[in-house]
Amino acid sequence: MLDTNTTTGGSPVRVNASHSCPVSSHAISTRVVLLTGPSGSGKSSLAARTGLPVLRLDDFYKEADDPTLPLVPGSTDIDWDSVLSWDADAAVTAITELCRTGSTDVPLYDLATSSRTGHETLRIERTPLFVAEGIFAADVVERCRSLGVLADALCLRGRPSTTFRRRLLRDLREGRKSVPFLLRRGWRLMRTERRIVARQAELGAHPCGKEEALGRLAAAAAGHCRARAVRGAA
Repeated sequence: MLDTNTTTGGSPVRVNASHSCPVSSHAISTRVVLLTGPSGSGKSSLAARTGLPVLRLDDFYKEADDPTLPLVPGSTDIDWDSVLSWDADAAVTAITELCRTGSTDVPLYDLATSSRTGHETLRIERTPLFVAEGIFAADVVERCRSLGVLADALCLRGRPSTTFRRRLLRDLREGRKSVPFLLRRGWRLMRTERRIVARQAELGAHPCGKEEALGRLAAAAAGHCRARAVRGAA
């Protein structure tokens, strides 16, 4: 969890940022931190460490029978790393609903079968900050900024070989796809990881390691508390 009194140069301690400042009777302005990075870079685990509500953007993948799904060039494999395999409009709608109302309906997506298995209501209530994490988060940075709901956008980066091992072990453990598919995808992503990070940076996500990301998240949470305190005193 985040220590909202820690600067970006400090080490975060486990304090629940969603309760780090008092809630007034005035309407609050909720913002989102978009957290992206290559598949396997540690986005989900870092988001969980913050103690903030988390919107899983991977749940907005298209289903396997969608005719608009792209293919890997020269292959019959679906390119799940292309933003065209993802429903950006639905993701942005969910983000804006969370910011404006504190709740939204989100799909439940099974990566192993590439299908939606149901839906659930995600409620963040009056929490002033939440994290939306996924490999396509950078693709909606400008839309979130233009809508006035963006607090920060971060891209986790590391060593491609480390990301490869972490991703493969996770995907095998969770049975996300067949072993041959995972190996083909993993090798392709490892070779292109630096280009992936560069593209996400061009889209507006700040490349950083986990500790810097936690520091920026703490700063964003503290900034919202300060802004609420000023509004409450006015």
